[in-house]
Amino acid sequence: MGEGIQRCGWCGTDPLYIAYHDEEWGVPQHDDQRLFEKLVLEGAQAGLSWITILRKREAYRKAFLGFDPVKVAALTDAQLARILADPGVVRNRLKVVSARTNARAFLEVQREFGSFDAFLWPFVGGAPKVNHPKYLAEVPAVTPEAEALSRALKKRGFKFVGPTIMYAYMQSMGLVDDHLDSCWRKGS
Repeated sequence: MGEGIQRCGWCGTDPLYIAYHDEEWGVPQHDDQRLFEKLVLEGAQAGLSWITILRKREAYRKAFLGFDPVKVAALTDAQLARILADPGVVRNRLKVVSARTNARAFLEVQREFGSFDAFLWPFVGGAPKVNHPKYLAEVPAVTPEAEALSRALKKRGFKFVGPTIMYAYMQSMGLVDDHLDSCWRKGS
């Protein structure tokens, strides 16, 4: 997109952030592997800026075997130790180990529901929830839907899935459209 296009202010001027905003954030996602990837990345982001994770995403894709949940679920402790030593990822033991824990829980959800997508989308009634913020300050950090999703995931053994992380996940995966009303992506 060219200069002069109205975007949500949070993406700033960093080309990587702008591309993420323009091409991914808020676009409804139904592919389980993409849903798993973002679950891992959102958990890694906890306490950090999203741009930090965007810059490390390719290293994460390599370290976590393309975010194939079957392969991630099978990672050994030795493999996780090697990932933990990789400067391309956030070297937090709990976050790295949680990727394997979450992959195993993710596969259980797939077995029960047929797909993670089938489990996830009912939290917003099966279609994107479109909000109409005029200003960034009007965008919530947590919603009742995110709290319900967080509780459901924790009950199933997922880690790093608190309500704030889950709301960011819901926004990024397009379950919620929180693009500002003035943003060119609104409703697209």
